[in-house]
Amino acid sequence: MSELYDKRPLTYLNKGVGPSFVQLMEMEPAFRTIAYFSMEIGVKKDIPTYAGGLGILAGDVLKSAADLGVPMVGITLLYKHGYFKQHINEEGRQIEEPHPPWDPEDKLFLLPNEVNVEIEGRPVYVRVWAYGVTGQTGYIVPIFFLDTDHDRNAPEDRSLSWHLYGGDLRYRLCQEMILGIGGLRILRSLGFYNLKTFHLNEGHAGFLALELLREQGYVDLRKIKEQVVFTSHTPVAAGHDYFPFELVEKTMSPVFVDYLKQMMPDGGVSMVDFGLRYSRYINAVSKKHRDVSRKLYNTENIDYITNGVHSNSWTSPNIKKLFDKHIPSWRNDPSRLVLAVKLPGNELWEAHQSNKMLLLSKVLEKTGIKLDPEILTIGFARRAVAYKRADLIFKDINRLIDICSGKVQLIFAGKAHALDEEGKSMIQRVIKTSKELSDKIPVVFLEDYDMELAALLTAGVDVWLNTPLRPREASGTSGMKCAHNGVLNLSILDGWWIEGWVEDVTGWAIGPEPREVDLVYYDDTKDAEVLYEVLERKVIPLYYQHHDRWLSMMKNCIALNASYFNTHRVVREYCEKAYNIHPRYY
Repeated sequence: MSELYDKRPLTYLNKGVGPSFVQLMEMEPAFRTIAYFSMEIGVKKDIPTYAGGLGILAGDVLKSAADLGVPMVGITLLYKHGYFKQHINEEGRQIEEPHPPWDPEDKLFLLPNEVNVEIEGRPVYVRVWAYGVTGQTGYIVPIFFLDTDHDRNAPEDRSLSWHLYGGDLRYRLCQEMILGIGGLRILRSLGFYNLKTFHLNEGHAGFLALELLREQGYVDLRKIKEQVVFTSHTPVAAGHDYFPFELVEKTMSPVFVDYLKQMMPDGGVSMVDFGLRYSRYINAVSKKHRDVSRKLYNTENIDYITNGVHSNSWTSPNIKKLFDKHIPSWRNDPSRLVLAVKLPGNELWEAHQSNKMLLLSKVLEKTGIKLDPEILTIGFARRAVAYKRADLIFKDINRLIDICSGKVQLIFAGKAHALDEEGKSMIQRVIKTSKELSDKIPVVFLEDYDMELAALLTAGVDVWLNTPLRPREASGTSGMKCAHNGVLNLSILDGWWIEGWVEDVTGWAIGPEPREVDLVYYDDTKDAEVLYEVLERKVIPLYYQHHDRWLSMMKNCIALNASYFNTHRVVREYCEKAYNIHPRYY
């Protein structure tokens, strides 16, 4: 194929396919105005195109867009080998096992359209699979998955869409070219010519700006800026991708390289700079993250839209039944969860204990360890990176034993990136400590954390622990999932929790509110001591001695936090502030 993309009309796709795919054709390319680009998108466990919070958030945003009738499409890569499977060996070390390849034909529709992207002087052919996210009213938001694994490509090019966050810097550069350049070309081939907004969920798709520039004849960078929205999720510069020009010159077409040197005059390609320089609207993902980002990037041109979660996806079945009975309109309008303060306490506790039993059954299945449903259960599950400080609670083992022995059990989960030795060491320390404490405080680590396990944990523990280094937590979303299930948060005041925290009402704070935008705050000993004090003086006595007050806090965290920290509110804010449209089902 000599052209950049195959311009087959979308109506062609109705031939030879089932009725569910005909429904997908209601995507109406002429009426879609927003394209949402994300390196990972997680919509369900058995479509393993996500690694963590960024992908789950993207999936939740697209689900709410479907519920609200927002004219959006999603773009990501297919990742036939997904993210890795985590195994913990006898020494407590994380071992990364290849994710077994999954067959997209079972879940997605292969479309006949195809594009190519020039990589290292040769065309790499990209095909596309489609999945339809169906909203509460039947409105469909399609997600397009880009795939290089087919016969027209050389073996090294076929593998470019295999692994999420795998390979070296060149591999990552090629993937981001496919996402930004190939993604836009796929959309054009499918007939999406009326797109007004291209939303970059992080900077990975920044090369989209080059393709937009090519489309309009390399004339006016201002026209690009008018079309792009950028969301940053990282509060430190080192968290963004940076490609040296030596690598870029070997990989990209000469025309693109020439324009990149004009667009990025600083000696390399910073993907966050695409968003900062060439977007009409830029947002951080919490109020604190906005303040940190403005200082980090030396600009006031950064707004914030605090993250949320998709209420219908992360509310457990047991709690859903309760909401359906007492707040029947909550699925279409999660803000109605403010009425949760009136929920019958006994019914809420019964639903929670059912969730707890489901979690403890999974713990028994995965570890052989039988935990007690009557014991206060604290959960900690998220990406295993050093700044999250999963092992902070073990800072003073003797103090922890004095406070928690016979009263608390702990459940941990989380994956470290394959190249993150600090994160792997942290997991190993947690597992080592769990063995040392086994006769005093039950501690379990659940391997291979995924969407299914996240749902069980955020609904089944009693308290959700979060101990990041301030202000490294851009937002965080796991605590929001907990709030939807009446699980109380015990957290460092950072990210979203600064906005969601009301002491002794929605949960508890660890340490003081950080008032300075400081990227070097570090005091494990002090934070651990405050954590122990809160556990000893507040959390444990309340759980065992003041059941009615505990139930009241459960209701409050639903009413105050689940009603607000949801992606229906997030998408409405994007529509108002970034897209300049109104949802169809507002």
